[in-house]
Amino acid sequence: MSLQLPDPRNADIWVHVGGRLVPRAEAKVSVFDSSVQGGDACWEGLRVYSGKIFKLDAHLDRLMRSAKALDFERVPSRDEIRRAIFATLERNGMRDGAHIRLTLTRGEKVTSGMSPKFNRSGPCLIVLAEWKAPVYDARGIRLVTSSWRRNPPMCVDSKIHHNNLINNILAKIEANHAGVDDALMLDIEGYVSETNATNVFLVRDGALFTPFADHCLPGVTRATVLELARRNGIEAHERRLSLVEFYGADEVFTTGTMGELSPVLEIDRRTIGGGVGPLTRRLQELYRALTESEGTSLPF
Repeated sequence: MSLQLPDPRNADIWVHVGGRLVPRAEAKVSVFDSSVQGGDACWEGLRVYSGKIFKLDAHLDRLMRSAKALDFERVPSRDEIRRAIFATLERNGMRDGAHIRLTLTRGEKVTSGMSPKFNRSGPCLIVLAEWKAPVYDARGIRLVTSSWRRNPPMCVDSKIHHNNLINNILAKIEANHAGVDDALMLDIEGYVSETNATNVFLVRDGALFTPFADHCLPGVTRATVLELARRNGIEAHERRLSLVEFYGADEVFTTGTMGELSPVLEIDRRTIGGGVGPLTRRLQELYRALTESEGTSLPF
């Protein structure tokens, strides 16, 4: 069956799976792999800009923390992971305009089941690099509030960047049925957490606000935006934020590696501000300049 790909160049990509570079059609894991058996894996998303990987060390830090929280054994070293990333990008000739989905599963089990005791061969590293532009419309996106609540730390702590994404997927299904881009998710007390795929910011009276990273992933792009605000004299706050505050915001935007900084035009059919706001545009420009000037240089 022939599928139409978002970018036709990705039909012939090579993928690093378990220590080997293989063509896309052969890029598979075992049905006994922990990611298949129970979503038992952790992952990162990275972008390549002008021969550099942006925030590679920050993403590897988070991957290692997630693997430790999940009690993975025999985790590949940072150098091994970096070499796998570089080799994958070089094989695909990717130096710009690429996105990397870096996944570390607990590995293959000797029999189906939940227990990590069945994992005896060590983790499986997957480096999936694709030609991929930022995924959201540059003119802005629309959101709907999901009825599904973001997991609190007492259930599944969002600080573990794990592959068990069913909570987010259920919210995304609601967004799809509503005909909008993504879903805004609340925590169990009704405060805004994040979207199903990104962190979220609002602007009011020239100041920047974002929810505490308690019921949401403390994103690398989120942290970068907060740092850019501090460097450039923009007032920035982390605190609990209600849905009503987002409805009445001057500007709203989302952050994430996959979509960078994306203006939000509408939440629950309420228009936000008057389009893409001036602070959103300024931060987009600051972020773009940073991606052009910083990053880990590719060795090829």
